[in-house]
Amino acid sequence: MKKQLSILAIAAAGLFSSCEKFMDRQPQSQIAPDQYFNNDNELRFYLNSFYSAFPSAEGVYNEDIDNVVKQSLGDNITGRRTVPLTGGNWTWTELRKINFFLDNYNRVMPESQAGRYAGVAKFFRAYFYFDKVQRFGDVPWYSSAILQTDKAMLTKARDPRNLVVDSIVKDLEYAIEKIDDLTYPGISGPTTELVTKYTAMALLSRVCLFEGTWRKYRGETGWEALLTKGAAAAEQLMSSGKYKIYTSTPEKAYLELFASIAPIKDEIILAKNFSNELSVWHNVNYYTITSSYGKPGLDKQLVNSYLMADGSRFTDIPRYDTITFYAETQNRDPRLSQTIRTPGYARIGTTNPLVPDFGASVTGYQLIKFVTDMSFDSYNRSINSMPIFRYAEVLLNFAEAKAELGTLTQADIDKSIKLLRDRVGMPNLDLAAANASADPYMAAQYPGVTGANRGVILEIRRERRIELVMESYRWNDLMRWKSGQSLVRQFKGMYFPGVGQYDLDRNGKTDVYIYEGTKPTPVAGVQYFKLGSEIDLENGAAGGNVIINRSTTKTFNEDRDYLQPVPIQERQLNTNLSQNPNWVDGL
Repeated sequence: MKKQLSILAIAAAGLFSSCEKFMDRQPQSQIAPDQYFNNDNELRFYLNSFYSAFPSAEGVYNEDIDNVVKQSLGDNITGRRTVPLTGGNWTWTELRKINFFLDNYNRVMPESQAGRYAGVAKFFRAYFYFDKVQRFGDVPWYSSAILQTDKAMLTKARDPRNLVVDSIVKDLEYAIEKIDDLTYPGISGPTTELVTKYTAMALLSRVCLFEGTWRKYRGETGWEALLTKGAAAAEQLMSSGKYKIYTSTPEKAYLELFASIAPIKDEIILAKNFSNELSVWHNVNYYTITSSYGKPGLDKQLVNSYLMADGSRFTDIPRYDTITFYAETQNRDPRLSQTIRTPGYARIGTTNPLVPDFGASVTGYQLIKFVTDMSFDSYNRSINSMPIFRYAEVLLNFAEAKAELGTLTQADIDKSIKLLRDRVGMPNLDLAAANASADPYMAAQYPGVTGANRGVILEIRRERRIELVMESYRWNDLMRWKSGQSLVRQFKGMYFPGVGQYDLDRNGKTDVYIYEGTKPTPVAGVQYFKLGSEIDLENGAAGGNVIINRSTTKTFNEDRDYLQPVPIQERQLNTNLSQNPNWVDGL
């Protein structure tokens, strides 16, 4: 028994592909339950190991679906994904650690005292399983740690996703009920470093929105109950008064939120922190200013989606698709100029204006979200915090769930979407006006949206995409909306009328020179690009948008690609595991 319960085994053993190897391994150290979980400190110490489940900084900012475009495209965009032999995110070690804790946490301490720690563990179990459901759909649900010799459980079939989602919801409801401030002595109320009941509310709103819309857009049952529960979880957090949208000035607040070294506790519910003192860094500055990471840039479709500063639609302007960079960036939603370099941009701590650098951004729409001052520009030296949960997402979850249910009111918008727009001085979203005149540009992106609330659902999707860009929500949003075909369109960048010299910020100096034939005599500060080799325009010398990956075929199989495949070796080890639809693995 002690061998099965060893801490080393918990850390090292997976439930499926590793089970045979684990059964042959002798532990180097052993701690049985009767030697541990005896007091608050031991329970807290064990819970600390669960935090590695959260994404790295790169897992937050390194988005590359259709919001952010790079030189090369991932296999999930090109349709070249295949069934992996091993790996493929079908890993279960973390679940074993969590379930081991839940099997033993109240062995000595009474439930009234230990239950709050179980709440944190159940949050992490819900977080673990939500990731698995998003990736694979049906997965085996395990509520207890499994004995190494329990072949029946190790070779269990996949449980229906409905059962798994119901179990996730129950875990989060337990977490919301049980976690209290006593879990973290000396900390009163919210903390951005540790899971709290408010983190559980935020995750419950996320889970229910995902699964509710997944079911709705596939004609499945049960979506109304999930969306209702998700909206209620969001509203519970909103009513707590613990969080608010960070504001300073409309021209800076959004940028400041993501450039802050320490997480801004007004809005950030939970963050991953970094530190020079602890030698824990990430790479976001270097990622955005060099050519080493695919030269990321916003896609033209997203840039077009930002509203004008007066709330009108940019895409309603005649010939909006032939407006050049300077003109297209004027009088827009201020979040645009706080997400990419626009005319007048200067690095934090400087006054020197900088134009977009095509050497670091393949579309020309160069990212500045998360970018801090120049002292952090070296490789892997950034230390600004990365949000894992923030209040803005909760407000968006609330509004979208209510809109999809058909119960959204103007009062609901006023306490959710309006707060995001107030931050940057944008007019509020008008429910009646949005539904009376759905935006055709948005409707073309999401043809699956229908019904009386079509217009406001499209506006909330616009708001979500703009507010959460570069925070890695986009893939799961497209998957739950059944909008995979959004990925197969041609990705584009800035518009140029043809070859010639361009002053991007209209300061009287050439910034970009697109030429044919022999390269002109270089002038300092000018970016030179040979048409057809160094830059590709939609219509060649006749001009057009910068085209990215023109020769790369993008496909999305509607009957297959919304779920990931189960790795081959896992199905060989456990013949009861079924494969996801239309993934061919030869078994």
